[in-house]
Amino acid sequence: MTGLKGWFWSEEERKAMDATVREIDLTVTADDGLPLSGTLTLPAAEGPHPAVLLLLPGKLDREGNIGKARIALGRALAAVLADNGVATYRYDRRGVGATPGDWRATGFYQHRQDAAAALRGLADRSEIGALGVIGYSEGALHAAALGAYEGAKAVVMLCGHAKTGEETLLWWAARQDEAGLSWPMRILVRLTGRRTMRGLAARLSGKLKATTGDVARIYGIKVGARALREFLTHDPKKDLADVRVPLLAITGDKDVQVDPDDLDMIAELVPGPVETRRFPDLTHLLRRDFGPATQRTYGEQYSRPVDAGLLEEVAAWTAARLGAQAERT
Repeated sequence: MTGLKGWFWSEEERKAMDATVREIDLTVTADDGLPLSGTLTLPAAEGPHPAVLLLLPGKLDREGNIGKARIALGRALAAVLADNGVATYRYDRRGVGATPGDWRATGFYQHRQDAAAALRGLADRSEIGALGVIGYSEGALHAAALGAYEGAKAVVMLCGHAKTGEETLLWWAARQDEAGLSWPMRILVRLTGRRTMRGLAARLSGKLKATTGDVARIYGIKVGARALREFLTHDPKKDLADVRVPLLAITGDKDVQVDPDDLDMIAELVPGPVETRRFPDLTHLLRRDFGPATQRTYGEQYSRPVDAGLLEEVAAWTAARLGAQAERT
């Protein structure tokens, strides 16, 4: 199925996928007993198969979707990985999709603990061999930690960063000021008494770090305060400095949410075999956009699939590092 078209599946493509992969519902158990509901995608051939755990950010479901914001990464990546002989497990986080729990009350490090439990659960299955991890955005930070401390044999970071969460937030806000704020954002900045988006972001960061509970109201909006507080103060550098397994970091040069220059920091920090790719015209949504780097085109980008070249490169690299034999049809 080389040349995958993302989530736009024709009937012929669905039949082709059904012939080359097997998908099963799989629940793994978190350390506190919470069932994490997910999907295990296996190549059609007999196992055991090398496999990856896919980690997604925020309130995205196992496929990478929330409402109209459809990253649609999960099934598309799993299909290309299966085409390369690699199994994939993706799951709904706490309080998302079919997994119970309170998403807002779940902390950044609780998500990391759940990811580690999912990795252990996969390792116990007879059809699974060497295990790696692929993380997107926030998930990339957890992927690095699983490579450093939890036994993952290979790590892929998609749109990950090396700065602290707060530094990354302020970098994003400064980019908004440079590009020129839309009129709704200009109104928001003025209503909060700030002069710039960076000023508003700094103020917001201070308010979040001053909270003490799991959930709080900031400017009247109910937010997951513990998760945001932990994210803002988390410094990925320590985890990256402990990764001694192969690591691939990819960020697009049109990413306006994560600084592409962090790739250089990642390359310097990781003591193990490390490769970085600065994908031309790739945005944080993992689509190519040939205009100016901006979030204003996100609505249009959601109507297109994840970049096929990105999927193929990630799958080929992962299969090579985990020892899979390609099973292309």
